[in-house]
Amino acid sequence: MANSPTAANSIGMRLSLNNVPGTFARFTTAIGDAGGNLAGTSDFEVKGRLVFRTVHVHARDDAHSDALVAVVEGLDGVDLIDWWDRTFAMHEGGKIEIEPGVQVVDVEDLAMAYTPGVARVCLAIDDDVDLARRYTIKKNTVAIVTDATAVLGLGQISPEAALPVMEGKALLFKSFGGVDAFPICLDTTNASQVIETVQHIAPAFGGINLEDIAAPNAMIVEEALRERLSIPVFHDDQHGTAIVVLAGLINALKVVGKSAADCRVVISGIGAAGSAIGTMLVDAGFGEVVGVDRNGALHRALDGLNLVHQRFASVTNPECRHGSLVDVLAGADVFVGVSQPNLLTAADVSTMAADPIVFAMANPEPEIRPEEIEGLAGVVATGRSDFPNQINNVLAFPGIFRGALDCGASTVNEEMKLAAARAIAGIISDDEVAADFIIPSPFDRRVAAAVAEAVAFAARASGVARD
Repeated sequence: MANSPTAANSIGMRLSLNNVPGTFARFTTAIGDAGGNLAGTSDFEVKGRLVFRTVHVHARDDAHSDALVAVVEGLDGVDLIDWWDRTFAMHEGGKIEIEPGVQVVDVEDLAMAYTPGVARVCLAIDDDVDLARRYTIKKNTVAIVTDATAVLGLGQISPEAALPVMEGKALLFKSFGGVDAFPICLDTTNASQVIETVQHIAPAFGGINLEDIAAPNAMIVEEALRERLSIPVFHDDQHGTAIVVLAGLINALKVVGKSAADCRVVISGIGAAGSAIGTMLVDAGFGEVVGVDRNGALHRALDGLNLVHQRFASVTNPECRHGSLVDVLAGADVFVGVSQPNLLTAADVSTMAADPIVFAMANPEPEIRPEEIEGLAGVVATGRSDFPNQINNVLAFPGIFRGALDCGASTVNEEMKLAAARAIAGIISDDEVAADFIIPSPFDRRVAAAVAEAVAFAARASGVARD
């Protein structure tokens, strides 16, 4: 099925139209006939016989954008003055910047903010390094660190090419959690070098968010840094995804009237995200979790498993179920996909238990599209914003770091992760929860605050908070 037009492939057009009834209608009809989606208009201005308008049009991809431009250029009575790619325009000059937190307007301000007064603060911190959390940006600063080996759906790209994604992450940190985050794109894929580099830069930051690092290095790097650093280290692709999945499942179970303890979950794709999801669901009390990779179901009796699969198999699949995804899916209550598009059919889902829950989160195309199992599945979620129930990490990481920074947490432990998942789920009341509403919107401003409060409480209760 062809991709639908989305804002990710949005273009702007500046038009001059003949001031004659029906001209703009012909333009919109031509855009629609060519498969585009008119997303908005602005700057309406009439000058005699001409009307000037700026319009935003969603396309499927770059080639479709070019085709839409060609259609407009061929319209009588319509002059395309200019057009631009709105996504590239948003990234022009970068998406984040540093702003001063205090004003320096005279020599007295300068003497306190910088030399000679700053030396007094330096010496105080040298005597007690914990004062850095009070008197520097460390209190509210997170490093977003990547080796660019698993960037979104792109795989391994150059560190420079990964920078727009890390900038975007920093933008979300600030917009949703008020956290000052800075992108660090490393020019190495060697796990030991990544560990050493982050260890060296850690004194300037209150937390480390690892991003888009491929397995197994993602686990190796995180574990090493958690041991060596006394600040939160969090791999969002693993734990952020797992937290939001659990939040969605908490509410999905309410819809279908099942309990976690009675559910069998099948996870497709046991990489960084899949392994973290499985481990978290076990910790959350799900009755049985079975992971499947391209070679079939994972279980502890298998030989030749890699490090990630060994650890996953040691805590899951207690019945040692074996076979293909379709084999182990039969009778399962929940499917969680973090693997590849078009992996399942409606016939596969029909073999699951009554009112199955299907989280098909492969991007950009899910393991099965929601419309293919409409009326068959009890609840469906994806990773896409154009379907209900988007599993989006932005629901988790801003609030997690906000809470961890606020209480001076030395780590992000399992109690804090579970608290975050329950806080996200709790935004939707029992009266509101429905098959198409199991997870709050990323733009619900209550989410980050609720997660931060729950995380800070769990950190204090579990003894990892300084404040």
